[in-house]
Amino acid sequence: MKKLYSNKLHILIFLLPALILFCGVLIAPIGASVYYSFFKWNGIGAKTFIGLANYKELFTSNAIGFLKALRNSLLLAGLSVFLQLPLALALALTLGKKIKGERLFLSVYFMPVLISTVVIGQLWLKIYNPDYGILNVFLRAIGRSDWTRIWLGDKKAALGAVFVPTLWQYVGYHMLLLYAGVKSVPSELREAAMLDGASDSQVNRYIVLPYIKPIIRISVIFAVTGSLKSFDLIYVLTNGGPLHATEVPSTLMISMLFLRNRYGMGSTIAVLLILLCFGFALLISAIFKEED
Repeated sequence: MKKLYSNKLHILIFLLPALILFCGVLIAPIGASVYYSFFKWNGIGAKTFIGLANYKELFTSNAIGFLKALRNSLLLAGLSVFLQLPLALALALTLGKKIKGERLFLSVYFMPVLISTVVIGQLWLKIYNPDYGILNVFLRAIGRSDWTRIWLGDKKAALGAVFVPTLWQYVGYHMLLLYAGVKSVPSELREAAMLDGASDSQVNRYIVLPYIKPIIRISVIFAVTGSLKSFDLIYVLTNGGPLHATEVPSTLMISMLFLRNRYGMGSTIAVLLILLCFGFALLISAIFKEED
């Protein structure tokens, strides 16, 4: 018994530095955000306790625009799940067949993930430039000048224009996760199915996809929570404009904190983002569990 307790004490001692770091970096900031969300505070002067007034204002005031920002994030999440992930899955299934140049294609598709998001934002700012951007230049070259527009300045086109570089950057990330799952499928399962006369599409549907379902679940969670937390690329491309057309909760939070000096409201948005990410992660896990 003494040896058992001694082992537990040693384990606790070894885990203590990591536990302190975890609490200091993650738990403490979350607790601080929850605390400040109950106050009206400009970040400098005295705090005024207002209870749940910040939460109420967030969902009732059109001036803040949180519901519109949340809708934009959910739309990006939907596009990521139903457009980005199927494309990543198709690439993973194709590369998983040991095609010629497999390693080269993996490197090329994954390369955007390695590039800084700020650099990618600057790159796509040049592509979308209405005067010399390659997109409008190409449209004029093929005689479709009527399709040209100020892509990041058009309220109807801005959100879609922001999503395209997001898809381009992260499709390789999801592809690599799914590719690792595809390559882990036992070869004897594939061979047995093919001996029974199954086609490639049938092997993928009845063998590969059920086998990699846990990885698909992780990719869906990453895609949804990543869309809810999206900030850097949108901030570089549009900063939430034009007229809040591409506003998302993260850009709205930064605006509240550093432009309007409403630290209580900014903390409220941060708390809701945390709750939304955890909620969607649990919901997606539950959906996949029910399917199993």
